[in-house]
Amino acid sequence: MIKYVLTPALLLLGLTQPAIAAQNYVPWPTKDQLRQIQIDAFSCSRENSDATCRSARQEADALMDHPRLPAVCKDVLWRLVETAKVAPANTYQRRDEIDQPARELSTICAEPIKKKDPKQQGGPQPNNGFGFGA
Repeated sequence: MIKYVLTPALLLLGLTQPAIAAQNYVPWPTKDQLRQIQIDAFSCSRENSDATCRSARQEADALMDHPRLPAVCKDVLWRLVETAKVAPANTYQRRDEIDQPARELSTICAEPIKKKDPKQQGGPQPNNGFGFGA
């Protein structure tokens, strides 16, 4: 008796999931967006001005709530938000603290490359060891 009541409920729940997922799709940040954050962060470290540092912090902070970015990328963005600030003295240590996460941004936050299926490319088929193909 319970399995008949539970099955339609699970089926209904399963049918609604793809529709919900399709509505919440957010595209990955573009290379240009990530590059602009880098440029602003490098300008902040070099010039030590309020305008460039504020711009770098705002652009990095805007990506902190991005649903598709991994935590390691958000750690890099957070370091930029915390370090890209005007300081009384523009020391090498301060510049390095801003430049380091800015350099990591393009590799850590870049969109992952999807591997193509060898069957679709027409390449050699994997051998399972018995000579029967895949």
